[in-house]
Amino acid sequence: MAPTNANESYCTFTLPTEVTAGGLPSQAEIAKDLESNDDSVKKHALKAAIMAMLGGEPMPRILMQVIRFCINSNDKQLKKLTMLYWEVVPKYQEPTSEEMLAAASGGPAVKRKMLPEMILVCNALMNDLNHPNEFVRGSMLRFLCKLKDEEVLGPLIPSVKACLEHRHPYVRKNAALAIFHAHKLHGEALIPDGPEIIAHFLQQETDVACRRNAFLMLYNENEELAIDFLARNMDDVGKYGDGFALLVLELTRRVCRRDPTQKSRFVRVLFQMLSSSSPAVSYEAAWTLVSLSSAPTAVRAAAVTYINLLNGQNDNNVKLIVLERLEALKKKNYKVLQELLMDILRALASPNPDICRKVLEVAMDAVTSRNVQEVVNVLKREVQKTMNEDSGNDDKDANYRNMVIRTIHQCAVRFPKVAESVVHTLADFLNSDSGMQVIVFVRAIVEQYPHLREPLLTKLLNSLDEITSNQVYCVCLWILGEYTETKDIIAEAFDAVLKQTGKPNFLIKDKDKENGDKSAGSAAPKIVTKNVVLADGTYATQSIYSETKTQVHDSTPALRKMLIGGDVFLGEILASTFSKLCLRAGDMPDFDAIKLKDMTAQSVLTMCAIIKMAEVTVSAQRSSLSDCQERITMCIRTLLDPKARNILKPTLLKSGRETFAAFLKLLKDNELKDSKLKTAESQGEYTTQADDLIHFRQLHSMAVSAGDVDLDDGADLARATGYDSADSLLATELSHVYQLSGFADPVYAEAFVTVHDYDIVLEILVINRTPNTLAGLTVELATMGDMKIVERPQSHNIGPLDQMTIRASIKVSSTETGHIFGTIVYEDTSTKEKCYINLNDIHMDIMDYIRPASCTDEVFRSMWAEFEWENKVAISTSITSLVEFLEHIVTSTNMNCLTPHGNGEQGSFLAANLYARSVFGEDALVNVSVEKKDDNDGKLAGYIRIRSKTQGIALSLGDRITSVQRGLPENKKY
Repeated sequence: MAPTNANESYCTFTLPTEVTAGGLPSQAEIAKDLESNDDSVKKHALKAAIMAMLGGEPMPRILMQVIRFCINSNDKQLKKLTMLYWEVVPKYQEPTSEEMLAAASGGPAVKRKMLPEMILVCNALMNDLNHPNEFVRGSMLRFLCKLKDEEVLGPLIPSVKACLEHRHPYVRKNAALAIFHAHKLHGEALIPDGPEIIAHFLQQETDVACRRNAFLMLYNENEELAIDFLARNMDDVGKYGDGFALLVLELTRRVCRRDPTQKSRFVRVLFQMLSSSSPAVSYEAAWTLVSLSSAPTAVRAAAVTYINLLNGQNDNNVKLIVLERLEALKKKNYKVLQELLMDILRALASPNPDICRKVLEVAMDAVTSRNVQEVVNVLKREVQKTMNEDSGNDDKDANYRNMVIRTIHQCAVRFPKVAESVVHTLADFLNSDSGMQVIVFVRAIVEQYPHLREPLLTKLLNSLDEITSNQVYCVCLWILGEYTETKDIIAEAFDAVLKQTGKPNFLIKDKDKENGDKSAGSAAPKIVTKNVVLADGTYATQSIYSETKTQVHDSTPALRKMLIGGDVFLGEILASTFSKLCLRAGDMPDFDAIKLKDMTAQSVLTMCAIIKMAEVTVSAQRSSLSDCQERITMCIRTLLDPKARNILKPTLLKSGRETFAAFLKLLKDNELKDSKLKTAESQGEYTTQADDLIHFRQLHSMAVSAGDVDLDDGADLARATGYDSADSLLATELSHVYQLSGFADPVYAEAFVTVHDYDIVLEILVINRTPNTLAGLTVELATMGDMKIVERPQSHNIGPLDQMTIRASIKVSSTETGHIFGTIVYEDTSTKEKCYINLNDIHMDIMDYIRPASCTDEVFRSMWAEFEWENKVAISTSITSLVEFLEHIVTSTNMNCLTPHGNGEQGSFLAANLYARSVFGEDALVNVSVEKKDDNDGKLAGYIRIRSKTQGIALSLGDRITSVQRGLPENKKY
């Protein structure tokens, strides 16, 4: 079906909006401006004519004016505009009413008749094709690639063929494209010998770009000639440039998809392209080679190419794409990756933490008992590198160190033989910001490997004076209380902890406060004044305030500082540790009785001092005073009351360790279950069902068989974008359709909104419901929020009961809720009245930009403390189940729950952390604290707190939670 207007036929360029400022000039004004001797006036008039014709105005008078006054101009910009005008101008006469009636009544079809003026146009085009300037020739050849009219192209073919022998490669390469375009549209009629001409041209051509364009023509129009040329010049493909090599790869995929028996003809050239200096060629060659052959030699060669790209490219996007390919290659050829694992780990030198995380994920699945020791040695060196003070990238070092320590932990759990070699190395990092990761790893090793307990406990005791983190100290004290079992270790542990605790008085005296204030205020800032020369050459006076730092030599142990600072939780852990040490020492008959009494007395004094500290010190943990008193009182009674000791001793000495052992076993079982499930899914994944239709390549050329790798690029793209599922696609499209005007309005409008991360594309369907023609119909849009309209809709003329789709583009720069509103403006040609229709608002949901993400608990807590914007939402819902409410919030906000939970959990309180990241790189943190109160008829109560670095995402996400928390949708009842 032929296009109905120029706007549908040719839309290949964009003109600046200043042409339409103040409205387009009339046809008479444009014709008058084209007669001007000033080229700038002609250019402005020609732009206006093009814009008017794109809007549906025919403007027949302008054609002859352009031929008379613009066609022979030497101004390059005016020549370019003239070519654009030739694209949009109608080239054929409109059929008469008699011809249309005759065709409608069964007579001969309407024959298109070219305008007489086009003969002059063809003559001007031929003059440019024979122009002595190679730029003019090349530009005209490029323009011919956009023409589709046989009557216009026919007289120009001899001149195009002559350009194949021009001395300049710019002309020759565009001539090859022009012949390709003409043969593709009108091959047998205009240039039946096109492939033979290009094949002869290709044999003699030496320029890279010309050879590539010529081979592109053969690749699309005559495949046999392309294959013959490739077979004769297979050894020289590497010299023909990157573009030619990529075309060869496309030819390989097309031929092998149609006829798999042809694979052997292309394997040689594929191996040759693997060593190409171009990353794009080597990457495509590796992917194509894996697609064609599953032989170990081919897979290994492709994997080596991927790894060379991974370690040789600086672009982070390239590295991530290559890692995705390696991960896909690992599913069916994991043994090859096991051999190349050490080369993959070289990519850990990248400064990007995302790449390092992906490398560790790929490497962990390829670790075996044979290479685990080498992998662990590499990871140990990486951990030690992060402690280098001269690295210059502290943020990357901290995150990267946590990732590496977590990976070492996983290796130690899967392969116990390496646990002993890594745990002592990691114990040196207890005083770093990764200390929590290390101490959790040490706690698991101490429980799972009894023969390592004594050296690890000795290492912990020697490291007590270096630990500066409260949380690390809590875990360390718990380990010492649970796993010190010999007489010497118990005594040594008690003395070491008591040394760090100091005298049992954890209150700050007034004299100490006064001395601290005096020392802080003794050093007054000094003012240094000097003259400086500014950037413009003038002089200015600069005053610098310098404050000398007072060297404070504080020998107070870190544990004592924490207790004096009001850490109630640490005091409770310390009391429990002292109680366990004393109870375990009392069960040893050979333990010194005097030493035991001294330990008990020191423990009781320390516990009393902790309670006094909790009562007096004002801190954030003051609300835990009652719990602290109750628990420490229980510990004191256990040490002093024999009856209480007999009752509580099994609980203190055995229950904690048994619970932790059960927890580790549960984690191991879950990990084993997940790995088995993942293995079963990867090995037992069905590519087709038993009752599926069978596609025969010989019978249907576009069908794709269910092979290992699909060579149909179009089908791959459809599956990647989700367009292979018609049902889900239709539902998604309908959910993004917004009605803008009413059914009773003269103009009905609705918009289909497509969100592409940073861009929003509006496809506005406008239907004229009146029997009159609407002239100059414009959709005027405006935005509210952090959005900007980058492509405004153009004016159009719509016939009676006609419809048209108008597009607009909007740029988004941040994650926040926005609104799009506007008005339809048009003029009724029958009444000459200007009418306005106000449109409904389009509400842009924040969920279009939110993506689930994951992070560690340490990173979540650090971001929670760093982010300053918080939105607190009170829970008000009809949902009665804690887990159902949490799952409803997670689903509705498109976030990831970092807190593990199960559907079978029972309790009256639930707390969970949710995390997501926007497409703009903004982090969104959510903490859900909900309680099921018995005195409130079983209803849920609590708060949901949202934190982010920017205000917009916190407010928008809070509004979203407030709107969806009321209850479950009807179609999503659990």
